[in-house]
Amino acid sequence: MTHSDKRAYFFKIDSTIKKIRNFMQKNLTEGKIDLTVDQWVVLDHIKPNPGITQNELGNIIYKDAPTITRILDLLVKKNLIERNMSKQDRRKFTLNLTTEGLELHKKAHSIIASSRKKSWEKLSDQDYDELVRIMDTIYANVD
Repeated sequence: MTHSDKRAYFFKIDSTIKKIRNFMQKNLTEGKIDLTVDQWVVLDHIKPNPGITQNELGNIIYKDAPTITRILDLLVKKNLIERNMSKQDRRKFTLNLTTEGLELHKKAHSIIASSRKKSWEKLSDQDYDELVRIMDTIYANVD
């Protein structure tokens, strides 16, 4: 048996992701930012990609259509994003942050950045490079 046969690495990855998400959610809540981590991820991917479609966004963040639609509906309701019919294809919607969305993104970004920094304490750039190499290898193995 190899190490990968003996160890529940998926459980370790999954439990670590859940712990980080809970930590980030706690920090957003304490910072009085009315966003879930999933909503943050959506805002953070729309900001550098104004005009992105719902389908493109879903593919980038690995969320299915009903989940993306639900998150976007909430963000529209909070006046953080605009969803407009695409000029090229009337079956698609494009997404942009509103002025309020841009302001909230800026506030949330500093909280997320400090959360990431805390998560990475006591680890080096070399540790990061190795983690990315390992995760990319696992990803390619199951792709």
